[in-house]
Amino acid sequence: MSPGGTPGGEGEWRRLDRRTPLVTAAVLCGVAAGAGLPIAAGLAGSRPLWQAVAWVLAGAALLVGGGTAAEYVHCRRTRYRTVPDRVDLHTGLLLLKRRSLARDRIRSVDLTANPLQRVLGLVKVRIGTGESTGGGESTLELELVTRAEGERLRRELLARPAAPDAGPAHDGPLAALDPRWIRYAPVSFVAPALGGAAAGAVMQVSEWFGAQAEVIDWIGERFASVSLPWMIVDLVLLATLAGAVGALGLWVEMWWNFRLEREPGGTLRVRRGLFTARSVTLEERRLRGVELVEPLGVRLLGAARVDAVATGLTEDDDEKHTDLTSLLPAVPRAVADRVAAEVLREPAPPTSAPLAAHPRAARTRRLRWALSAVLLPAAVLALLGALLTPVLLYVAAGWTAVLAPLAVLLARDAYRSLGHAVSGGYLVARSGTVRRTTVALQRTGIIGWTVKQSYVQRRAGILTLTATTAAGEGAYDVPDAGESQGLALADRAVPGLLAPFLVPVETPEARSTEG
Repeated sequence: MSPGGTPGGEGEWRRLDRRTPLVTAAVLCGVAAGAGLPIAAGLAGSRPLWQAVAWVLAGAALLVGGGTAAEYVHCRRTRYRTVPDRVDLHTGLLLLKRRSLARDRIRSVDLTANPLQRVLGLVKVRIGTGESTGGGESTLELELVTRAEGERLRRELLARPAAPDAGPAHDGPLAALDPRWIRYAPVSFVAPALGGAAAGAVMQVSEWFGAQAEVIDWIGERFASVSLPWMIVDLVLLATLAGAVGALGLWVEMWWNFRLEREPGGTLRVRRGLFTARSVTLEERRLRGVELVEPLGVRLLGAARVDAVATGLTEDDDEKHTDLTSLLPAVPRAVADRVAAEVLREPAPPTSAPLAAHPRAARTRRLRWALSAVLLPAAVLALLGALLTPVLLYVAAGWTAVLAPLAVLLARDAYRSLGHAVSGGYLVARSGTVRRTTVALQRTGIIGWTVKQSYVQRRAGILTLTATTAAGEGAYDVPDAGESQGLALADRAVPGLLAPFLVPVETPEARSTEG
């Protein structure tokens, strides 16, 4: 058996790296320090300072010592090996676990390393089959091994013969980081969320130290000569500025050192991350298309993000915050189309194909939704104002005056964004306004159709067509297409799949021919 994860022959049992407990101890020290400071501050108000510090230090020592000892036992009781037909993992002290994954089912070997792990040259290896079982039985995790050992496992377990029918493409880099892409970070949806989180964090920390009232008084003094509406506007602007700065920092952490490349054997590899390095590998034979995502702010600057539509990328609960599908951050639209074409091995990007427009009934429907979302709350406010206080009447008027034009603009933009096409071997569908998406889905990957038509849609002569697939989100909509338009699209995209459910329309010409 190779101690410490040192290289050995195939089939030999190996252990995790000996420094794994050291990493756990360092992390627990940080957790203990972060939690201990507010706890000590809270205890100091009811007992002597030395006693509060002693209690906190004792708890920290128990946490760090106990956690490190448990990790040491786990590390010593964990071993793994790779053999020609499977990967084995044995772990546990009182409850022994022995798990195996067949090598022909392995679809991903992803490597991650936080800053401390990178300093020590260690990585966490996640071996997955691309299946969602709900209990994590489709993955094996090795935490931690050396970077060289992680790379060896990735190359060995994902080695595949090149596909004989692969289209024209070259192995090597498809895209690399351009620092100018960072200009799209402040206009993403992350920025306002981070601004709100920053404001909430300030209030929460001040409450821990019993200084929340002082913080509120300090803010009130700064805006003592400003009216309440302008104070609210100023605070929103400050939070937005803080969110924009946070979005820039988050973008740098997530996408620094970004590189998308095609490796021999038909795999795509995405590497990125400044402090926490990430390496995600995707087999091209699992790829069923791509999706261009254009949030409103990013779209106004002419940019888009590229995501993979692939089988086996369903995220487990413990990985729900990990974006496994992103192939490219927000980049200029021309770059996104070029990379999409190269990823799909197509001479021209399906995502830029001309799209068929939808009937005017789809625009009417969106205008109705938008105005209802504005006018119904305004009517409620107006009714309450008539019954309770005239102030609510002014609020209803302001609400309508500000939001009604905005709602109409968004509704018209949502209609203009609708479109669909069959481009070569792909079904292309686009929809959305605040978050517009353009999906190019392989026609061979469509396994079924769902046709939905509400009462209002039936009266308007439109329907929503949903392509079912085993990849990505599992279903992709073509909303509010014309009845004949949508059914013709389905029949053209996958000939014969929907034909048994179609009823031919009898026309006067057909009746005269039969006569």
